[in-house]
Formats: sequence, structure tokens, C-alpha cells
Amino acid sequence: MICDFIVDGRKRPGNPETNRNIEMNAEQRILTTAPIEKIAEQILSEYGVVECAPDGREESLLPLLDNTVAIVVRGDGCAPTKVIEQAKQLRVIGRPGVGYDSVDIAAATARGIPVVFTPGLGARAVAEGALAMLMHIVKKVSFWDESLKSGNWKSRYETKSGDMEGSTLGIIGMGRIGSDLARMVQSFRMEVLGFDPFISTEAAEELDVTLVDLQTLVERSDFICVHAPDNESTHGMINRELLQQVKPGAIFVNAARGGLVESLEVLQECLEDGRFSAIALDVFPTEPPDVSHPIFSHPACLTSPHAIALTHGSFLKIMETMAENMAAVLRGEKPKIEFVVNPEVLS
Repeated sequence: MICDFIVDGRKRPGNPETNRNIEMNAEQRILTTAPIEKIAEQILSEYGVVECAPDGREESLLPLLDNTVAIVVRGDGCAPTKVIEQAKQLRVIGRPGVGYDSVDIAAATARGIPVVFTPGLGARAVAEGALAMLMHIVKKVSFWDESLKSGNWKSRYETKSGDMEGSTLGIIGMGRIGSDLARMVQSFRMEVLGFDPFISTEAAEELDVTLVDLQTLVERSDFICVHAPDNESTHGMINRELLQQVKPGAIFVNAARGGLVESLEVLQECLEDGRFSAIALDVFPTEPPDVSHPIFSHPACLTSPHAIALTHGSFLKIMETMAENMAAVLRGEKPKIEFVVNPEVLS
């Protein structure tokens, strides 16, 4: 990964034509809130100097907005109203991935600025990651590893792993990721329940998924995987009241957005009273999270730093697609509409 790609006195790409383009646009800045892949930098560097902010906070971005024509919002970075309004030359915002809650879409739309994202390109990787976290817990992978290395061979007689077969999986959000997950588990001979008000019964049947309401899903599921978007109708939907109905001993996996859960405290309560036997979290209400919270020291809490979508193949595709569509805007052309959050600005 490359960062702080500045012209004067710094490393340039080897292509002479690219170098000429950079010098021609030396006054323009492509600002990133975290390092981006080399392929994305090569594409965007033809339209200005690619510069990585020290971090993604608003106060760190504000001094860097002069001559900024594009912003890539990655990781825990943000593009709130103040940043969008103060970037007077801003023409496009890029967000690698499907989520865009860290960008003020209304502010961007008001200025006619397209917000580019990459829905669907990382879906398979997220579904694979969620399944890997779930199976890691069910099959007690860490426990067996630690037992053997500590010399406890007899642990094999004292406990048992869980089963996928015969269990019930509940998927909250049956979009690309949830649907991919449903396809992956078909060979496990599981019952799969789904909650999503926007999927048709016919589409669910093709996935061998039974559609139910949210309360029924949490009451019946041995495993709950969350793959819904975070918006006004879903924010905090997994709350204390709903989780009172959880099937005792269920396993909970959230690989969508931290804001879908009311709070970490609610999950901690479920772990402590046995409603959840284990949880796996790739996302958090605030990122990066405060790891001094007691949930992070609980032995039944498995975590990752919002990283399960970041496979080599999927992330290269995400970064390249985002950069190409941002570059189209910077050339005065229209990006592909399926990769624009607010396509109304294109007209």
C-alpha cells in the first residue's frame, strides 16, 4: 500500500506520461483518510497529488482541503458536512465498500458531488469471513489449539465441539452478503431463517431460506449473522428488548455495521447471562473501539478490526473500481450509475 504520494522531492510512478499529468495537476490534491492500494493511487494520481491525512478525523482533514478535488474516505475516516462545505474545489468522494454512513450524503448531494462506492464487490469475502468466524467458534478452534499446546490432551474427553448440521442459522439482511452466506451453508443441512422486508418469497425460496419476522428469528436461531445496512430504519434494531427473546446459548456474529446494535453493553449482558454462548464482532459502534470495554476481555468474544472483507482479490477489485469511477468524474464524464450513492447529481 502507498501513502503520501507527493510530487516535489518524493517518489513518482515510472510512467512518463503519468508524471506529466501529475505535474500538470500539481496544485490539485486527492486526499485519502487512510492508505490506499497502489492501483487506486496510480489511477487517481493523474488528476492531482495523492496525499494521505495523518488520520481520518474531521479536525485532521480540515487543514488539507485547499485545492482538494477528491476525497477517499477509508477506514475510520469521515466526510461530514463541514469537510464537504469547506472543500470548495471538491468534485467527487470515494468510499471503498458498500457502507457510506461516514459520509454526509445530503451535504454532498446539495453541492452536486457524486459519492462513489462499490456495492457487491466485497460481498463474497464478507460472507466467507462471517462463516469463518462462526465455524471458528462452533468448532472450538482456539480452544483445541490452546489445549494441545498447554499439554492438555485429555481435553478431548472433557468437552465437545458444536455442529453445523441440524442447527438453525438466522440471517438478518438478505442482500448480496446475506444471500451469499445462505448459498454457502446449503451443504451443511441446516435450517436457514431470514429477515429482510425487501426480499421476495420467491427469491428466498431459491436460497432455501424461510422468511420470518425479526423476533421469530432470534427466538429460533442457534446462530445469528447480521448483514443489514445501517440506516434510519435499522440503526439500533438489535436492542435490549429484542435480545430478551434470544434462544439461550445462541452465537451472534455481526459483520455488517456496529450501529445496528444498541450498544456493546447489551451484548455484554447477553454473554454474562448465557443468552449468547459466544459472539464474533468485525464491526463496532465506534471505530476503532475502546478495547478497555469489558467485552473485549471476555473469553467468548471473538473480534477483528473491520477486516474480514479485506481479502487480496476483493479489495483490489474494490479499490480499482472506486478509483476508476472517481477518475471518470474528474475527467468530466459520468461514472457508472450502479457505483454512485446519489445518482441524482449526475443529471
